[in-house]
Amino acid sequence: MNFTGFSNEDFQVFQIPGLDARMEAIKRLVRPKLEFLGKYFAPTLSTLTGDEMHYHVAKHARRTINPPNDTWVAFSSSKRGYKKLPHFQIGLWETHLFIWFAVINEAPNKDQIGASFQNEISAIRKRIPSHFVWSDDHTKPNAIQSNELSDQQLVQLFERLQFVKKAEALCGLHIPKDEAVHLNSTDLLNTIEDVFVQLIPLYKLAHRQMAISPDK
Repeated sequence: MNFTGFSNEDFQVFQIPGLDARMEAIKRLVRPKLEFLGKYFAPTLSTLTGDEMHYHVAKHARRTINPPNDTWVAFSSSKRGYKKLPHFQIGLWETHLFIWFAVINEAPNKDQIGASFQNEISAIRKRIPSHFVWSDDHTKPNAIQSNELSDQQLVQLFERLQFVKKAEALCGLHIPKDEAVHLNSTDLLNTIEDVFVQLIPLYKLAHRQMAISPDK
């Protein structure tokens, strides 16, 4: 496809009432762009991580009543899925575009990942740009900018990852809708790649702790 970036119409799909109608709009408008981004960035992330990376476009197949409030493409070292592995995401909420590194609640070794992050908190502080954001829940749109988090708050995020079953840790960049729709394809692709480059240290710290071997 001729990727031109995201439009207001792409973000407005989340205002459409009803599961079927919203999913039709997501499939028609947004999913082709996520497929493009998946194909475009899988080789880039393979080079950056040193692992063969595969992309997975969200299908929302388990939904039977409530329509999705966000949608995304994820990248992981497994062909079969991404939720149990440290992974990357590009996606949309109604309010913003997100670019994430994520360890979510299904990752079996997230306690070890949390401990590794906690041990390396000084290095993480230095490597992660101050305007990046952190989140503890991928199902919510809110996030906190890194320079607004104290060291103690960041430690608490990493401790939750170790000791709370449903805990998660995500780090990356939010681009407000009004800014995202004015980015042309070249600027958007360059921005996403730059974010991924900045997030690679987190991926490498996390991936070392995973007991699951990537299936190539």
